[in-house]
Amino acid sequence: MSVETAVQEPVEIKPKDFKGKVDPDWCPGCGDFGVLSCLQKACSELGLRPHEILTVSGIGCSSNFPGYFNSYGMHTLHGRALAVATGAQLANNEMTVVVTGGDGDGFGIGGNHFTHTARRNVDLTYLVMDNQIYGLTTGQVSPTSRLEMKTKSTPFGSVELPINPLTAAIMNGATFVARGFSGDARHLTQLIKQAIEHKGFALIDIFSPCVTFNHDNDYAFFKSRVKKLEDEDHDTSDWKSACEKAMMWGDTIYTGLFFQNKAQRSLSQLEPVLDEGGPLARRALGLSQEQSQKIIKKMM
Repeated sequence: MSVETAVQEPVEIKPKDFKGKVDPDWCPGCGDFGVLSCLQKACSELGLRPHEILTVSGIGCSSNFPGYFNSYGMHTLHGRALAVATGAQLANNEMTVVVTGGDGDGFGIGGNHFTHTARRNVDLTYLVMDNQIYGLTTGQVSPTSRLEMKTKSTPFGSVELPINPLTAAIMNGATFVARGFSGDARHLTQLIKQAIEHKGFALIDIFSPCVTFNHDNDYAFFKSRVKKLEDEDHDTSDWKSACEKAMMWGDTIYTGLFFQNKAQRSLSQLEPVLDEGGPLARRALGLSQEQSQKIIKKMM
């Protein structure tokens, strides 16, 4: 039998197949270890292969992710991961695109991209490792830090209200909005699988405790408060109920899938140029060598 006609035997993909060439240098106990493990397990259970995935990150502790995860990867500029990922997803709409970052990177300097990626409903999964602090720069107040929180940049307590990523995402048009906790690996793995399978913009805001610089929101804080929405009669199509539950922050903090809209088509599904001919990245340019050289010359 020739190589061309040979049928490839199915290969079992295991979580270890997604282990990157570089070992994480996060602080011992960092919540990001759990997120990395859950993504590896989720991709394995979905039967994805490393060459079918692109991970894109910005800047921050969690943004070193592409180096620790075996797939195509891009480590981009601070707050610009979603913009780069949008271009990559439109160029190859058959690729599974996963964006990783932190609350500072994603909701601070990257807040504008967060808004517009949500409203465009770009088909990608956004995993935000939300530790409520800037960890890489050793402990400053972040967009999700609580009111009156004392940090290096707010020694007398923060006077700014934190943003709510879930309500912001829902109001801006995201079609899959969830919250996870790195201390509950089984639940987080299932949420990641659901997010990847969803056609459209999928946000998972993940409580990922910073054990070094945030001693307010540690594992004990979340373990005594988190409650799964799956254990309640929550309607994920009801955006009002989703927002109400997302705003609860006290003795009960909900995790799980808050909102999902399966009817709204993704940007790549709505873009007519992608309807025929396969991914743009694999199509012929349709230019002669002379035309290509002229374009290159003008750009130089």
